[in-house]
Amino acid sequence: MSVRFGVIGTGAIAYSSCREIVSHPQGEIVAVSDSNRERLEKLGSTFGIGSLVTDSRDILANDDVDAVYIAVPNAFHAPLAEEALDAGKHVILEKPFALNLHEAHAVAAAARRSGKTFMLGMNQRFAAGAQKIKSLVAAGSLGDIYHAKAFWMRRSGIPRMGTWFGNKDLAGGGSLLDIGVHVMDLALYLMDNFKPEAVSGAAYTQFGNRGLGEGGWGISDREDIEFNVDDFATAIIKLEGGATLSLDVSWALHQAQGNVMNVGLFGTEAGASVYPPEVFRFGDGGSEYHVVQNPAADAIYSHTSRFHNFINALLGSEEPCVTIEQAIAVQSIIDAIYRSCETGKEVRL
Repeated sequence: MSVRFGVIGTGAIAYSSCREIVSHPQGEIVAVSDSNRERLEKLGSTFGIGSLVTDSRDILANDDVDAVYIAVPNAFHAPLAEEALDAGKHVILEKPFALNLHEAHAVAAAARRSGKTFMLGMNQRFAAGAQKIKSLVAAGSLGDIYHAKAFWMRRSGIPRMGTWFGNKDLAGGGSLLDIGVHVMDLALYLMDNFKPEAVSGAAYTQFGNRGLGEGGWGISDREDIEFNVDDFATAIIKLEGGATLSLDVSWALHQAQGNVMNVGLFGTEAGASVYPPEVFRFGDGGSEYHVVQNPAADAIYSHTSRFHNFINALLGSEEPCVTIEQAIAVQSIIDAIYRSCETGKEVRL
């Protein structure tokens, strides 16, 4: 039995995603849609996809499609996911989940009433280093994790200027929704704590609005759209049980390095980082300190692929790594960060 995919959206991320789908022995792409005919035909020819359509509704009406992968501008994530679920399709959705918590709950409700599988495709959870550290955390090697630090800081990494990425109506937010959500989600996953209690945050627009800080990502058409989203965001998140998570994310920022990212965990028995995987701890008796690079640990998902996990979940051999409840918790934190930025106050959840 194969899982037949319809792909909605042919942006840059679709290429790596399609490669993951077809690398699974039971993954198949049978249809793709995009309003841009040139990009549609390019992706179709790259992967030998037979059905190329310009209207996503044709994908949802296609009886040969079992599951839908959605990779479109953020404003259309939740509406399309809800529509696909109601059409009887399983759904794997690019981050971010939605523009707000209300939209996220609507998708969750659609998943419940359809009985279909919905998963947010958080690819950083499946990185080899992240899987090793997750395995060590699950084994109790770090003890109680009381703090985590997540950051992804680009010096000049704004997606193409003049495109939907930089516009609040289409993107919902900037660096926080684009790359911040990745490291924040990963930190919560590694801590196994998706129960936020309070959030304080701030977001800034300092470079993109001046035409500075463009990076090399994206193939979206330039439309001279106003840049009015955050190019830097920061937050402190208090979790159930007293644990805390600090978050820093930037598309554009004055710093020495062009790009730095990591998730650090601080536990009672050891600390750890993900990129690269390392563990830090005292030796016996506390007389020595050890930095263990590339620690020995088995990956929980040896395939290290969000699409393999999703396909295996549909086939009944794995559980979805990203649950709807976890995705909603992350969305609630994102909403709270922006609300805290607007009010200047801590937001209780």
